[in-house]
Amino acid sequence: MPVSFSLVTGAGGFVGRALAARLGQCASLKLGVPDWEERLLDAPLAGATVYHLAARVHGTGSEAEFFADNVEKSRRLALEAARRGARRLVFLSSIKVHGEETDARPFAVGDAPAPRDSYARSKLAAEEALRDVAGQHGLDAVTVRTPLVLGGGARGNLASLLAMADSPWPLPLASIDNRRSLVHVDDLARLLVACGDSPAAVGATFIASHRRPASTPALVRAMRRALGRPERLFGIAPGALEATAAAMGQGERMRRLTRSLEAEASAAEGALGWVAAIDFEEAAAQMARAWRGRPA
Repeated sequence: MPVSFSLVTGAGGFVGRALAARLGQCASLKLGVPDWEERLLDAPLAGATVYHLAARVHGTGSEAEFFADNVEKSRRLALEAARRGARRLVFLSSIKVHGEETDARPFAVGDAPAPRDSYARSKLAAEEALRDVAGQHGLDAVTVRTPLVLGGGARGNLASLLAMADSPWPLPLASIDNRRSLVHVDDLARLLVACGDSPAAVGATFIASHRRPASTPALVRAMRRALGRPERLFGIAPGALEATAAAMGQGERMRRLTRSLEAEASAAEGALGWVAAIDFEEAAAQMARAWRGRPA
């Protein structure tokens, strides 16, 4: 092993694959397996820049499961990295540590945390655990909070939105006037590498976000154009959409479409010279190509 190299947790995930491609040769560590403790003890951590992306994602477990996977495993990784002389640990967190929606202005790094669900609470607790380990054991640590990540092959809510956009049906989204911050997976990978490389990143927390937010109607229109579909949006008041969805047990999912969630990346831009380059329209075209090329 070289004196300085990279190790990635979650290398098989959406962001992990983009990061591994940018890093080139790197080691990987799986933490979502029964023998994760043995794998951690065997991982090549001495001299490594560790990119910790592995996590239980929102909506997939109990509070205890989120804290076991997202907090305790992060703490153990950081302690082992510090003990064996890792060079730096870069942690991928979430903008959801600040809350679920914004009103007058975007979230900034210095804003008070206000996590609303188990996933966000576990991400915030993991950030705090890593800061504690860094302070007590001298580990260089960096945190990156990210909003919704775009790019070909995106899953979860974005895949659901693509499926909806790829239908022939008119959609009742035209009256939504929200602002959602987004970042392309390649821009995010570029920021993570900068956080691993730059002396200016040590001990810092950054937000990854494109300067240009998207409204839900603008994103769906871009998807439909890229899919070769007519736009076909009509207007229903957002409050009515939310009330109808809540009656069907889907209120939270609808609020992600109707409400704003903005974040600004000035800290990363100023300290690292990083600026997100790929906007949502280009990302929508990439996602449409990947969607149409997916297995049936």
